[in-house]
Amino acid sequence: MDLDLTEAQRRLAEQARAVALGEIGPEASEVDRQQRFPQKAIAALAGHGMLGVCVPKEWAGAGLDTIACALVIEEVASACASTAAIACVQNLLVCEPILRFGSETQKRQWLPVLASGAKLGCFAFTEADGGSGLSGVATLAQREGDGFVLQGQKSFVTCAPVAELALVVAASSPGAKNGLSAFLVPTATAGVSLGPPHAKLGLRGAVSCSLALDGVRLPAHALLGSEGTGGDVLRFALDAGRIGAAALSVGVARAAFTAATRYALERRTNGAAISDHQAIQFKLAEMSTQIDAARLLTWRAAAARDAGGGASTYASMAKLVASEAASRAASDAVQILGGNGCLCDYPVERCFRDAKVTEIYEGTSEIQRLGIASALLKE
Repeated sequence: MDLDLTEAQRRLAEQARAVALGEIGPEASEVDRQQRFPQKAIAALAGHGMLGVCVPKEWAGAGLDTIACALVIEEVASACASTAAIACVQNLLVCEPILRFGSETQKRQWLPVLASGAKLGCFAFTEADGGSGLSGVATLAQREGDGFVLQGQKSFVTCAPVAELALVVAASSPGAKNGLSAFLVPTATAGVSLGPPHAKLGLRGAVSCSLALDGVRLPAHALLGSEGTGGDVLRFALDAGRIGAAALSVGVARAAFTAATRYALERRTNGAAISDHQAIQFKLAEMSTQIDAARLLTWRAAAARDAGGGASTYASMAKLVASEAASRAASDAVQILGGNGCLCDYPVERCFRDAKVTEIYEGTSEIQRLGIASALLKE
């Protein structure tokens, strides 16, 4: 694995850092407090091709790779995890599956408007009774003439309140081993309805809600890939999403570490900076080490994906380690700030809440451990 970034990757990361510091960070606290969609931040990312990092330039993207996307998401998350979560959905859970499985017509129709930010998408897979397992998909897609009729309900759909396109995974052949299919569903389609926005612990600006499909009639060309290949689309998207979640977690951990280090250097007790205390130094050293380890795992998973090899286990490892590193870093940051760490005036309490969500969304830590163990035992 080559750890040297290309000039294009480095340049995009620098652009993302500048946008994060100048345009995203200043409103991050209000976005979180008001639980509102960060419209200005998303527009800023779109203007630099950061909503379609892997989408070719002729379709308004940056024409780069998964490593570049991970770099962007980390930089954005270090300023606002909510904005990074939206970028992760748009890039990795919507644009990438269309780029990989879409027909030429679907690519021309959707990729330019998605990569440019003219329209936003969402990924509708999780269901209340089935969680995030492939066998738990109860939403049905029944053949009707040349098209399909969808019936069911999806839960925890990030960006659904603002999305104009939903990538929906449904059971087209119930009980069959490969009975899932994926569909591109405009949210304005008759029969699509949204539940009330969720009031969440963290990632509060990455607005989400349930999405109901009540007799939604779709033409045959709404099918993404071919009938019965929804499992392939789903696994492809989940691997990408977990790499994105890992990069986001690294960004959150980095934000917590930066805030804690700055505070430790400035905060004085009994005439000395608290950074002089060994207990504080140990926490900072551990945080920095775990952040680097998580970043390297994330890059390894992204590099494996870009190389065309199997990235599922690497993606799960990266997501597991990075999300738990983010939670530990945020918790230690709150501890270093003491009472101030519990105040909304300081960013670490937001990091603490955002970090906890990273251990749950895109597959819980327990799900990642099961997947990793399963892969190891098959070797």
